Amino acid sequence: MLIPTLIMAVIAVTLSLVAYYQGGGQHIVGMQVSYKMMIEVLPLLLIALVVAGMAQVLAVEYQSFISKWLGPQSGFRGILIGSMLGTLTPGGPVVTVPILAGLLRSGSSVGVAVAYLTGWGLWSLDRLPLEIGLLGWKFTVIRIVSVCLLAPIAGLIAQAFFAESI
Repeated sequence: MLIPTLIMAVIAVTLSLVAYYQGGGQHIVGMQVSYKMMIEVLPLLLIALVVAGMAQVLAVEYQSFISKWLGPQSGFRGILIGSMLGTLTPGGPVVTVPILAGLLRSGSSVGVAVAYLTGWGLWSLDRLPLEIGLLGWKFTVIRIVSVCLLAPIAGLIAQAFFAESI
C-alpha cells in the first residue's frame, strides 16, 4: 500500500504545483474542491472499509461453504456465481479487492476470482442509474449486451491456464 500512496502523493503535489504556478489562486480552489469531496466521500469510505473487513472475517468463518460453491471443484457454476457476485458488489476497489482477498483465502478458485473482479468492473449494477441517466437506456443496454459474456469467459481462461498458480 505504500507504493500506490507515494505515487498518488507525487501526482497530488505535481498538480498542486502546476495549479500554483498558473496563478489566479487555482491551487486554493483546487484544495477547496478536494476538501468538499473528502467530506462527501469520507463516510462512504469508512463504511466501505467496515464492509471489506467484515467480509474478510466472515469469509474465513464460511470457508467450507465458499470452497464448495466457489472453489476449484465448483467449475463453471462457481464462475457464474463469481461473475454475479462481482456484478452485485457495490463500491469501488476499496470494498471489492478486500472481499476478493477474503474469498481467495477461503478457498475460492482463481477462475471464480477473475470472474468476480471482471463482473464487478464490467457490469456493476450500482453504476447503472448514473449510466442510464447520462448515456441513456439504448447505450446502456448495448454496453451490457456487449460485455455480458466477458466475465465468465475471463474466469474460464484464468481457471484453464492459471489454476495452479495461486
